[in-house]
Amino acid sequence: MAVRQSSGNVFLDIGFDKFEAEELAVKSDLISLIGIAIKRRRLTQSQAAKLCGTHQSSLSKILSGKLDSVTIDQLAKWIVALGSNVEISVSRPKGSKSQKRGSLTLLAG
Repeated sequence: MAVRQSSGNVFLDIGFDKFEAEELAVKSDLISLIGIAIKRRRLTQSQAAKLCGTHQSSLSKILSGKLDSVTIDQLAKWIVALGSNVEISVSRPKGSKSQKRGSLTLLAG
């Protein structure tokens, strides 16, 4: 079996296009932060779902990796509802002026 080095984005490695892979990676990171916030606050999924304004079953699906059933916007709202801040920054890509598409990245501190 051939082994190749990861690009650093599992979604890109398994065949998603660059933009979709970046979006899925950001969603995955945000979901991880939501899980951390729930554990840090010692909340049940039901308690967390209530704070987030959703159903426990919906939150459970998201926490188990159903990335297609939630938007980045919704995940950001849930992070805020669970007590963290979300900052969005937009900048032009460095390098070539002919680059037609930037990138989507999550920086969590």
